[in-house]
Amino acid sequence: MADTGGVAADQLRAFVERIERLEEEKKAISDDIKDVYGEAKGTGFDVKILRQVVRLRKQEPHEREEQEAILDLYMHALGMAAQSGGDEV
Repeated sequence: MADTGGVAADQLRAFVERIERLEEEKKAISDDIKDVYGEAKGTGFDVKILRQVVRLRKQEPHEREEQEAILDLYMHALGMAAQSGGDEV
């Protein structure tokens, strides 16, 4: 292994090449995900909501419940929450 100025050049090159390969794979996977969202949109699904569902499924149930409770609290405070109670027929 060549040692240039205290840097192991072969080891450094290996790390850089691995990172570059992984970046290429990441780009390919990102393109694949974009294609799937495009397919979903083409069949009538709302992609914005679909992305939100995917994000929510990554969360632990207790985290999701906590966020929903805080969102509900904020919406009530701003008068944005659906009214419940005696107005239903």
